Amino acid sequence: MSEETPSQKARRKSRLRWITLGEAVAVAAVVISGLGLWNSYQDRRDARAEKTAEATRETAPAPFYLKASGNGDGSMLTLMPVVADHVIQGQMMRFPPAFALSPVTTTSDARIEAGWFGDALKADRKTRALPDETQGDERVPVLIETDYLAGGNAMKASAFYDIGYALEGHFLRGASIRLRGLSLIGKAPADDAAADARLAALWEARAGKSKIK
Repeated sequence: MSEETPSQKARRKSRLRWITLGEAVAVAAVVISGLGLWNSYQDRRDARAEKTAEATRETAPAPFYLKASGNGDGSMLTLMPVVADHVIQGQMMRFPPAFALSPVTTTSDARIEAGWFGDALKADRKTRALPDETQGDERVPVLIETDYLAGGNAMKASAFYDIGYALEGHFLRGASIRLRGLSLIGKAPADDAAADARLAALWEARAGKSKIK
């Protein structure tokens, strides 16, 4: 077999160089195409994730909170949901264990009446040597469990609230309680024993501050 001439070797090396360059161009094209497909996939996935999150935000029910308005003489607070689309079906209210009161239930006529706990409140304040009159608004915690409708679905919410009140002294007639308003404390645990313990602790803290005054 005859050896390659110098010119033949040169042509062969040139072809090898062109083949190598061609392969590099092909690989680069494949890489660029792959990156384009990956970016397109990422964009579609991000768009789907954003749509899913948006749909979740739109369908997730708004949290349930209460607000209150007085009736003028301070004997009652009318309760209403903060979100207008929520419809109260019924409520159960639990007062501090020190009051020794049974829970109070209502139907759609959501309210808090001073007569439900006023005597127990005054009696407990007396045992703590708290004044018969208050110089400002005091607070008593209550646990309110609410059954309500949201978007046609039956829901339940349980939270601690502070009832704002004032005691007004009357000559020979003792003191009367006037309800001022309602403020949210926080969510309540599902366990009844834990909820009662938390309610008791909240009242001890409120009563302690009243004694300092």
